Amino acid sequence: MIKHIIVIGAGFGGLALAIRLQAAGFSTQLLEQRDRPGGRAYVYQDKGFTFDAGPTVITDPGAIKELFVLSGKSMSDYVELLPVTPFYRLCWESGEIFDYSNDQMLLESQIRKFNPRDVVGYQRFLDYSDEVFNEGYLKFATVPFLSFRDMLRATPQLARLQAWRSVYSKVASFIENDKLRQAFSFHSLLVGGNPFATSSIYTLIHALERKWGIWFPLGGTGALVNGMVKLFQDIGGSLELNARVSYIEVKNMVISAVHLASGRVFETRAVASNADVVHTYADLLGHHPTAAAQAGKLKSKRMSNSLFVLYFGLNYQYDQLAQHTVFFSPRYRDLINEIFNCDTLARDFSLYLHAPCVTDLSLAPLGCGSYYVLVPVPHLGTANLDWNIKGPWLRDRIFDYLEQHCMPKLRSHLVTYRMFTPFDFRDDLNAYQGSAFSVEPILKQSAWFRPHNRDIYIRNLYLVGAGTHPGAGIPGVISSAKATATLMMKDMYE
Repeated sequence: MIKHIIVIGAGFGGLALAIRLQAAGFSTQLLEQRDRPGGRAYVYQDKGFTFDAGPTVITDPGAIKELFVLSGKSMSDYVELLPVTPFYRLCWESGEIFDYSNDQMLLESQIRKFNPRDVVGYQRFLDYSDEVFNEGYLKFATVPFLSFRDMLRATPQLARLQAWRSVYSKVASFIENDKLRQAFSFHSLLVGGNPFATSSIYTLIHALERKWGIWFPLGGTGALVNGMVKLFQDIGGSLELNARVSYIEVKNMVISAVHLASGRVFETRAVASNADVVHTYADLLGHHPTAAAQAGKLKSKRMSNSLFVLYFGLNYQYDQLAQHTVFFSPRYRDLINEIFNCDTLARDFSLYLHAPCVTDLSLAPLGCGSYYVLVPVPHLGTANLDWNIKGPWLRDRIFDYLEQHCMPKLRSHLVTYRMFTPFDFRDDLNAYQGSAFSVEPILKQSAWFRPHNRDIYIRNLYLVGAGTHPGAGIPGVISSAKATATLMMKDMYE
């Protein structure tokens, strides 16, 4: 009997799953199409600058530590996580600033400056968020929803917590001040969710941050990826880079082999795909009628927004910045509506500025700074824009904005830059419609309604990552790995 298991894609979800399987005694082969592991957490290096391409916020270090513990290793031997404070600096063009931290007294003093009545409202919101966290994250994030009965078991709790309401609506039921409503509802954007449409279950992100803090790996997010790769290899796992899968062979509703574009073939007992979920079914399995039908269904689902990301290195360090800064447009609801529902690119934007050298000077040459700016934009199915034209236009507007608001004379210090657009999400990551977070996390596309961690028809096909339960974000995809590993190990031992 073939004991070999293939995991396609070395993003955080694929890596976490491969580690769990290898630690459980299964011979696990990890195939990554790019020249480096990480998936969306890829790393760019240029002229002495290091740029984390994707996620920069670690919010559940315990879930990562668990991977090392179950492998019989110590996480501290592989990676060091540094605390970040404030969590985020939130800025409005009116000049108001909110340093969102884990210090309750400091947090309440800042809330009081915006609206004294919202101090009590925030306390009630935090209680609600804690309850959602306990029900939605601790109880269900790592539990696969394979049948509608699984969904029914969760329904009473979801109903009691008013999961049908949006994140913004629920926040607004506790908070009066408009800017504070923005401050406590924007988090769903971090996982590709529209705050005005995403289920209020996603308010759990706030409790998650308050409970365990926000962390950053010494050496950047790529250092965490490298630590997980080394762990996987130290316990006997095998990683192949530049290994593009061309198709997955299926015989009698069972996967028998994985074929690479190079012509190599890997026989396997099971396959778990960390690749984009639509790409998995439409391209890697599109020759199979059942998978092709599933691809059609997935293409009809609502996808998350895309992103425009601008990486740049400066021969100057702006020491006054926080590591994570969010700049809100004067338009909140209308701008988000345009991002998710309109076929144009808005002239204004909200943006997230990452300044990692605030915490870790090793990511740039001495006296210099590495930065990136992330702007939510429509995916290609919502707005089929030519990003070869829109990209430079948006780049220049972002540099103008930063020079005006927080980084004077930025262009005079510019050493290098690069852009990542919806075209790159589509072409480099095989992301359907250039979506940055896969299936949008609305209530009707969550839990059982989301693509399952194990395929319904192809018995040894499994999914891991942002496109399956529970969803996007580092805690989400690492939770998906635990849910999928539980299924795979149970199936393998039967």
